[in-house]
Amino acid sequence: MIRITLHEGEQRMNNPGQAAPGPGPMPMHQLITPDGQRGADALLDEYVADVDAEALRGLLRDMVVMRRIDFESTALQRQGQLALWPPMLGQEAAQAGSARALEADDFIFPTYRENGVAHIRGAKMQQIMGVWRGTSNTGWDPHQLNMATPQIIIGSQTLHATGYGMGLVLDGKESLAIAYLGDGATSQGDVHEAMVFAASFQAPVIFFCQNNHWAISEPVGLQSSVPLAGRAPGYGIPGLQVDGNDALAVLAATRWAARRARSGGGPSFIEAVTYRMGPHTTADDPTRYRGVTELEEWTAKDPISRLRAHLLAEGVLDAGAEAAIAAEADAVAAELRDACINLPDPEPMSVFDNVYVDDNPVLLRQREEYKRYLDMFGTGPATAAGTAAKGSAS
Repeated sequence: MIRITLHEGEQRMNNPGQAAPGPGPMPMHQLITPDGQRGADALLDEYVADVDAEALRGLLRDMVVMRRIDFESTALQRQGQLALWPPMLGQEAAQAGSARALEADDFIFPTYRENGVAHIRGAKMQQIMGVWRGTSNTGWDPHQLNMATPQIIIGSQTLHATGYGMGLVLDGKESLAIAYLGDGATSQGDVHEAMVFAASFQAPVIFFCQNNHWAISEPVGLQSSVPLAGRAPGYGIPGLQVDGNDALAVLAATRWAARRARSGGGPSFIEAVTYRMGPHTTADDPTRYRGVTELEEWTAKDPISRLRAHLLAEGVLDAGAEAAIAAEADAVAAELRDACINLPDPEPMSVFDNVYVDDNPVLLRQREEYKRYLDMFGTGPATAAGTAAKGSAS
């Protein structure tokens, strides 16, 4: 482990409920403890009063499927079938709980890590895999899922969400926008600009921050000496810190923010305190900057184990139900693998598709030059693709 001592700010972030300068103490909202015990929370309880055993089993199913997607995708990358994969291991409760709190007409603006949210939203495996295999520039049609395609540029999606939310107000809509972001994104200027505009125009936006403690190799305590949710009131936005490994609490917190947004209350900031148990991406080696004891500590707070323990304690989860969930997860993984391996390679000339709404002289010249380049390799798929493209252009 490279770091020997913790900065004061990092110590506070590792104990999120601890008092900090500025906004002062911030309560950590939680409904299910790491050992599966159901507790009470004065703010959140009313927002999950309708959640029964079936709904809780559904949350467990969501998380198990997400983890299976994650493991299969990581394996595919290691086998050379994907160029890259951003694991969501450990963050399943934050994604499942927040996604299930949304309505179909709410619009989601994700980062590159919300593949679990995309699955819940209805994205097909082939649509998810294409981007990471390098066969397409984007995934699904945003208007079909009411979910933008993954944003790689850190923090930019918060501006998109705020602009969309401002448009909802102008159109008199009662839906909302939600922007997912990580703890590292809170150091980006785009995020601060988005929060200023959202507060000024009372845009119905939820800023959902998954504080997984690491911005690649930088600990969150080096970015903020106070809880991240404690920053939001400075913009005039209520901030809420929730146990991000507690799916029920995340569901309630997101419903709390959604009610505010739909009733004209404006934006909210949720800090879901969770942990990135895997690497930042499959190109990263987390053992170079974090120790084994830290991972062990958070493994004990595993979101899936927590909800499973609660359901078992309540007597509403049996071997048959668990087997059905496991079978569904295996089926999704098999679909994912098949979709990935059988993705067709794009035609070379398709690189010019959807660059502009209308062709222009520069694009036409580049297309012709690229066609001539491909033709240099003789007969075959490349030349056929070029000839087809020429015919379509004419």
